[in-house]
Amino acid sequence: MERVDSRTELEHLIRARYPIIYVASSEEERVEHALREISGRVNKRTAHPRKLLFWSITEGFTGDAEFDVKDPIKALDLIIKYEEGAVIALRDFHPYLKDPVVVRRLRDCHRAFKESEKPKNVLLVSPTLKVPTELEKEMVVVDFALPDRGELRALLEQFRGAYKLAHDEEAIDRYTEAALGLTYDEANHVLAKSLIRHRDFDIGTILSEKKAIIRKSGLLEYYETDQAFADVGGLRVLKDWLRKRMNAFTQRARDFGLPVPKGILLIGIPGCGKSLTAKAVGALWQMPLLRLDVGKVFSGLVGSSEENIRKVIQTAEAVAPAVLWLDELEKGFSGVQSSGQSDAGTTARVFGSFITWLQEKTSPVFVIATANDVSMLPPELLRKGRFDEIFFVDMPIEEERREILRIHLDKKKRDPAGFDLDMLAAETQGFSGAEIEQGVVGALYDAFFEGEDLDTARVHQAFSEVIPLSMTMKERIDELRDWATTRARSASGLPIGARDERGGAESPTADALPTGMRHLELEPD
Repeated sequence: MERVDSRTELEHLIRARYPIIYVASSEEERVEHALREISGRVNKRTAHPRKLLFWSITEGFTGDAEFDVKDPIKALDLIIKYEEGAVIALRDFHPYLKDPVVVRRLRDCHRAFKESEKPKNVLLVSPTLKVPTELEKEMVVVDFALPDRGELRALLEQFRGAYKLAHDEEAIDRYTEAALGLTYDEANHVLAKSLIRHRDFDIGTILSEKKAIIRKSGLLEYYETDQAFADVGGLRVLKDWLRKRMNAFTQRARDFGLPVPKGILLIGIPGCGKSLTAKAVGALWQMPLLRLDVGKVFSGLVGSSEENIRKVIQTAEAVAPAVLWLDELEKGFSGVQSSGQSDAGTTARVFGSFITWLQEKTSPVFVIATANDVSMLPPELLRKGRFDEIFFVDMPIEEERREILRIHLDKKKRDPAGFDLDMLAAETQGFSGAEIEQGVVGALYDAFFEGEDLDTARVHQAFSEVIPLSMTMKERIDELRDWATTRARSASGLPIGARDERGGAESPTADALPTGMRHLELEPD
């Protein structure tokens, strides 16, 4: 279905005589500029012209008519009695929606406008979306989108002409892409700052403004990832899948007929590379990486969770193209099934908003969701169409463990050729990538304390002291593999639960463990 831009949507609602329209936007001036343009076009097409009025608590009514009425209830009384057709924008009206008298009077407006011969629309223009339950059926919400490429390019052209900057069209395109996600005022300010600081446009300055937007949201974290894709050991099929889509967000891909990639769900054993992959994708695709703490969405006052998820989606789309990383998804949405009894349906509503966006989004926001416990995920999340692919991330086999060892030794400034990687890979059967990394780090501490350099013997000793997760959580891991066998794609390309030459994907037995662990008495999970 073709999406209508917010200006066109707003014009259609006004022409269709929707009585109450809630415009969610922090760009008050830009919304009002759009209303003036819309009002002019609408009045040319109708025999019943509308006057355009603006109201605020500080100025009362201004615009095509002026009234010194600053009280919100009296303002609504005047609107109901106003005998001419009008489009009336109420600035920052959301705080008054807590007053039951104001809510009742808005419902009276709705009824009066439907019965009026003269067309009237009331618009609540606010940066915060707060819709009272009583008004949910009487009010329509428009999320007024941030400036698109055309608006930002026009702004850049104004600067280029005013300051006689020598930039070709390709350069202007790059600056326009960098500025996407900023409000009109933010773009104006950052371009001015760039000119003062560098006497030219500067992409670094523009991108730093984007990062500030993320910090201000309080819900998302902007990850400055230093993880290269080469730092991810194993997971051959998953990495291949991601590499093939690194240019899928370009206009060339659209012209070729490719849809914008939606995202992937990574399910699997903790410490096996799910989060590391998410961090590396941002670097590979050269996109901002945003991490969402789902718990923060549900923090705060009752009723704020729906507003929080709306802000998260708006912010992610504002800085797009971007990668949105939802870590340990099950911790946020595990209570969906019981939401009606536990939190008056808040979790279910937030979850519904999220999966609807995930299903229908056309913006270049790629979602990487990770989960360790699939039993806690709502079944609706796993339905076809939510994600492009569901991958299962298993324990690394011997070949992958050898690669992981090589990566971590190299990162610690040691030559992997000086270590017996075959022996170390063989004896770490059942280890996760994170456990291998911690074993190398532990060996480094031992070597540093003893005043010696790192060698195979010390790494071997460090591994012998590790009790891998594949032992302590064997039953849960087996259940997870059973689930994934018919429901997910193997991230490594091997059949899920497949053995390597020493049975690597299976949990190790006591005889297969390093020497120092063979006689440990472990309690069952």
